[in-house]
Amino acid sequence: MTVIDVNRLVFRLMTMSDVKTIVAIEQESFTSPWTEEAFVNELTNNHFARYMVMDYEGEVIGYGGMWTIMDEAHVTNVAVREQYRGRGLGEMLMVELQRAAVMFGAKRMTLEVRVSNEVAQRLYRKLGFEPSGVRPGYYSDNKEDALIMWAELDASGEVENMYDDYK
Repeated sequence: MTVIDVNRLVFRLMTMSDVKTIVAIEQESFTSPWTEEAFVNELTNNHFARYMVMDYEGEVIGYGGMWTIMDEAHVTNVAVREQYRGRGLGEMLMVELQRAAVMFGAKRMTLEVRVSNEVAQRLYRKLGFEPSGVRPGYYSDNKEDALIMWAELDASGEVENMYDDYK
């Protein structure tokens, strides 16, 4: 496994030129991946959408998206390239999304996660998310339920301090 120098990671806004790579990451990551058209629509037509990429030495290795509406942020997608998983990069990406949400005025963040995805649920709990309900049959591929999770966001800088631990 190649060592990642986290000081060389760059978090930046997703651009149209990133979409093909993002779709490839989607296909590696999800049984019902979003299409190129879906991401183009998010970037061009959805004024609530905020998407960022995690770039390592010029290569997009992960991304995350959310919708910011009033004082809430709703995570839409988070994924890391298969060969970079298991290194804490998904956590760093989520922390960066939380920081960005605060910058956009969000006080709370929500997401849905498969009830069977215990790895993701552990990460979200670590980042302050708590279960608040279930969406029955939420996932179209197999009708699996989604666990709804919410986190309070701390505008005082606590999220930023968490991120500093990686540097």
